[in-house]
Amino acid sequence: MLNFERPFGKFDFDKFLLDMKMKSSYVFFSFLGIAGIAYFASQFNPFHSAPNPQKDAALIQAILQGMNRLHFQPKQIDDAFSKQVYDLYLKDIDNGKRFFITSDIDQLKGFEKQLDDEANAGSFQFFDLSVALMDKAVLKAQAWYREILAQPLDFSKNDMLEADGKKLGWAKDDAELRSRWEKWMKYEVLYRINDELDKQEKADFKGEKKTFQQIEAEQRLKVLDTYDKWFKRMQKTDRTRRLEIYLNAITNVFDPHSGYFSPREKENFDIRMSGKLEGIGARLQSDGEKTSVTDIVPGGPAWKQGVLQPKDVILKVAQGETDAESIDIMGWDLDDVVSKIRGPKSTKVTLTIQKPDATEKVITITRDLVIMEEGFAKSLLLGESDKQEKIGYIYLPQFYADFTPQGLTSCAADVAKEIDKLNQENVKGLILDLRGNGGGSLRDVVQMSGLFIEEGPIVQVKNRTRKPEIMSDNDPRVQWGGPLVVMVNGYSASASEILAAAMQDYGRAVIIGSTVTYGKGTVQRFLDLDNATGDESVKPLGDIKLTIQKFYRITGKTTQLDGVIPDIVLPDFYNLVDLGERENDYPLESTTIEPVPYNQNAYHIADLGKLKSSSASRVNADPTFRKISENAVRLRKKKDQSQYPLQAEKYRQWNKRQDEESKQFEDVFQPIGAFTLQNLSADLPQIQGDTSRIARNDNWMKEKKKDIQLYEAFHVMQDMIRLDALAGKQ
Repeated sequence: MLNFERPFGKFDFDKFLLDMKMKSSYVFFSFLGIAGIAYFASQFNPFHSAPNPQKDAALIQAILQGMNRLHFQPKQIDDAFSKQVYDLYLKDIDNGKRFFITSDIDQLKGFEKQLDDEANAGSFQFFDLSVALMDKAVLKAQAWYREILAQPLDFSKNDMLEADGKKLGWAKDDAELRSRWEKWMKYEVLYRINDELDKQEKADFKGEKKTFQQIEAEQRLKVLDTYDKWFKRMQKTDRTRRLEIYLNAITNVFDPHSGYFSPREKENFDIRMSGKLEGIGARLQSDGEKTSVTDIVPGGPAWKQGVLQPKDVILKVAQGETDAESIDIMGWDLDDVVSKIRGPKSTKVTLTIQKPDATEKVITITRDLVIMEEGFAKSLLLGESDKQEKIGYIYLPQFYADFTPQGLTSCAADVAKEIDKLNQENVKGLILDLRGNGGGSLRDVVQMSGLFIEEGPIVQVKNRTRKPEIMSDNDPRVQWGGPLVVMVNGYSASASEILAAAMQDYGRAVIIGSTVTYGKGTVQRFLDLDNATGDESVKPLGDIKLTIQKFYRITGKTTQLDGVIPDIVLPDFYNLVDLGERENDYPLESTTIEPVPYNQNAYHIADLGKLKSSSASRVNADPTFRKISENAVRLRKKKDQSQYPLQAEKYRQWNKRQDEESKQFEDVFQPIGAFTLQNLSADLPQIQGDTSRIARNDNWMKEKKKDIQLYEAFHVMQDMIRLDALAGKQ
């Protein structure tokens, strides 16, 4: 879905990162995603579902029953609850205040305190009214932007675009709302004009230099094409998917990590979590008309078949052999295309594809199990040109797990394997990188934490009525008993916070990272809603993921809202920006419980104070870290920016200042000459067996070569090894 809460014509990477929010994800924890949803009218498409009042009623009643019976902190379904759902739903569907006007809101306002009654009765009058109003609003908006872009735009007025819907009231009438759309269109065209003028001013520019008016005419057409494609995609959103937004507004009032998953969304979620699927092993993208291939998964069915390649366009899909009936998928929603191509292992799918040279081919691929290995744990050997010690590095992007009986993937098992490989390389220290890791399996984080201690409690888990359950490592083995550094940042959440907190509380590892982790201290579980009804005619209903427990550190403290504060805080672009659980709507509160006894003798940090002071001296003297700190101040200011000039010369001057500021930080990260990185000997045969693996590995190592935070973690590890030697540790 799209986010219309910021200017989206010119992709602003800084703003994108600042807008990222944690979204709910697996049975126990969460992943990262983009906040904000746009909501659009529907037109005919082959997957549109007709309203089914009986199913809709069964669905909402099953959700409420599950939430009130199992949620950690159930809510009274009353007028106060109704108002919260009302506010959150409007925020979800028109946060930018670009579609509804005051008279629309007046109609919806009558339901503000009735949504509790509707939910209990299985009624959807409010939702249906919102759909009807949005249908009309979208058609009006589409007519407006087309009308606006049909004529040259006037950039002489001293106008400003306010892009933050929170700072706007609802437009009082169509005239005011159309004015907002005119400003958005001006912005979209103006930034493109500015980019073209910048290109023409460069000394190496080749080609015909065009006037402002010529460029304006060209860019208006491009904006029109962009919006037409965007609206066309969104206008295919059917009632079922719209209803998901409404149902999620209801569940999100309980807490931000509870949510409704349709059968399709649950399937996609399980794939993301497990890192495996049954299909052909090709990644796809859509421009609203054509579905094209972006990547082929090494070792997958398409890779083995050898014909399908990136940039190929898929025109038709048929089930079975080449003589089966093909369905033209031009203009289809990407999810609908994927649902036709994905299928059980050993079955066949036939694709009609168009190559970049416009030739067409018909190919048949036998589906198989596809493992998306790039999301799994992987390792490197870190070193420095003037030092002999090798340091092990494990990157873990998420706490993935396969909870099917086959259990083909487990991050805990994979990290144990990586440790074995690193031990074979005789590494002297280990760095575990959990930066950006939004969490995952609770089972795996407990098992993984146990790799570093003999045995003992890892985390306390409490539901709303029972005493806390202590989840412990019961395996006395220590797979890694040497010095350990755990890296985190503001997007390390849930399972990442459990591991970091346990290692910090045990004094087992030095935690290094940005000011604080995300602060998600809640546990989720999926509930199959089909179990709530015996009426087969309404199935499948889907699942809800609901917060059933909170977890606590072994000290009794919580990470909920509070996060984990690293032992050594490093400069980070987003250290001064408010991120994390506190920024969500309706998060559960921070609480404490009793501590539990704990101790370990696998490894103890020799002198944390010396490690901190040595790191601080290096960081303070490092020009790259100084630049990072300066950029953090800039991004703090940029986050609050929501107004954009629309007068041509003022915009140009404003944009030049923005570019000048940004350019100061474009090349902050450079390859660190003394920093050496190597693949493990055990990994080389697999990496070198495929050109795409080689390319991905090369790109990954190039990025790590510039990772100044990792380089500092490497230095902290060197300090730990030196202090251990002074203390007489072997």
